[in-house]
Amino acid sequence: MLKYNKLAAVAFATIVTFQAPVFAADAKDPVVAKVGDVEIHQSELDLAIANLDPQLGQLPDDQKKVAALSASVDVKLLSQKAAAEKLDQTPDFQAHMAYLRDRELHNAYFKAHVADSIKDDEVKARYDKEVAALPKQEEVHARHILVKTEDEAKAIIKELDAGKDFAELAKEKSTDPNKADGGDLGYFGHGRMVKEFEDAAFALPVGTYTKTPVKTDFGWHVIKVEDKRNAPPPPFEQVKDQVRQLVMRDKYLELLNKAKTDTKVVINDPALSKAYDDAQKQQDAAPADDAIAPADGAAAPDAQPQQ
Repeated sequence: MLKYNKLAAVAFATIVTFQAPVFAADAKDPVVAKVGDVEIHQSELDLAIANLDPQLGQLPDDQKKVAALSASVDVKLLSQKAAAEKLDQTPDFQAHMAYLRDRELHNAYFKAHVADSIKDDEVKARYDKEVAALPKQEEVHARHILVKTEDEAKAIIKELDAGKDFAELAKEKSTDPNKADGGDLGYFGHGRMVKEFEDAAFALPVGTYTKTPVKTDFGWHVIKVEDKRNAPPPPFEQVKDQVRQLVMRDKYLELLNKAKTDTKVVINDPALSKAYDDAQKQQDAAPADDAIAPADGAAAPDAQPQQ
């Protein structure tokens, strides 16, 4: 809905260009080729380059230029043949051109009044609004020591009770890959760890460790909670493009709704009219599916203790 139809733009520009009179070359827009009496200007070649197939878009610049020029020449050659046969005067062609014209005018209006009109402060204000609406999500910062047997876990708890450092014991005894970090799992929220581990971690007061081992499918854990907090929002710079899309969507829908208020829309087929009305209601009622979410904590790579 929000993408410019680049292919249509190229088709429209190419089809109508062959009818343009030949003028002296503009120094700012030089002629790069001629097909008969029809000129191909740099601006048209640039447009063709920008609208190459995505696969061709990966080519080096010099190869993209050749590919775009080749396509432009091919189009000019056959468009002149089509014009000579008056194919541009057929009802089907005229109807198709009218459709392309309307679509490109829609896209030009969108670009002028939506995409190019968005200010940075609008995006920041929308970010602040989204952040304020985020539900509070508790996170816990925990460490753990993973061993194979319950007896090993109980022995570790005894060492902790005797004053041993948790991180040093994790480096020495844990079988988890993060042992080098002292068993540090970073911050994680609900649903990020296996249930038994999560239940134990969220139940612990900050600064304490489990007094009995916690069993999961990975083995036996001793868990220590370092901190608890509400999940922070993602930094503005990280999500500003996403938020800009929200602003863009809202501006677009606002333009459409005003246009529908100003201009009556009548759909003759009753069934199609009802389906259209239902689709409009769903569009108006649908929440944004790309609203920002709280930032993820620095959890373990697989978001759960590893074996």
